[in-house]
Amino acid sequence: MKDKVILLVEDNPDDVKLTMRALKKSNIANEIVVAENGIEALDYLFCTGKYAGENCKLPQVVLLDLKMPKVDGLEVLQRMRSDARTKLVPVVVLTTSSEDRDKVESYKLGANSYVRKPVDFNQFTEAVRQLGLYWLLLNEGP
Repeated sequence: MKDKVILLVEDNPDDVKLTMRALKKSNIANEIVVAENGIEALDYLFCTGKYAGENCKLPQVVLLDLKMPKVDGLEVLQRMRSDARTKLVPVVVLTTSSEDRDKVESYKLGANSYVRKPVDFNQFTEAVRQLGLYWLLLNEGP
């Protein structure tokens, strides 16, 4: 399981720390690549920009925030789904947004799941634990 990469796309440093802490507390020891915005996420996924020339492993799952500067999560998702290399990579939208239009648009663009970040740390940890167990252990990718 440790060879499976998680791509965490999150611009809020506090949410990055919380997510990392929740993954660690859930004994998820996978390599976690953090992209601080949509451009970094796309660079990692397509081995461009600062990742050019590197051996970028496709992630087992992408945990994608929606509300980010530069390139937002919906555009990242759209670009992933329009490219054969990343079309089938599971994407879990992990966001604070409870707007129906964000949910609907995420699913229209091909999100595999939409999870609102719970405010309570214990609930957040449990949500991340369940995401990790499902997407890293139970789900069988293509």
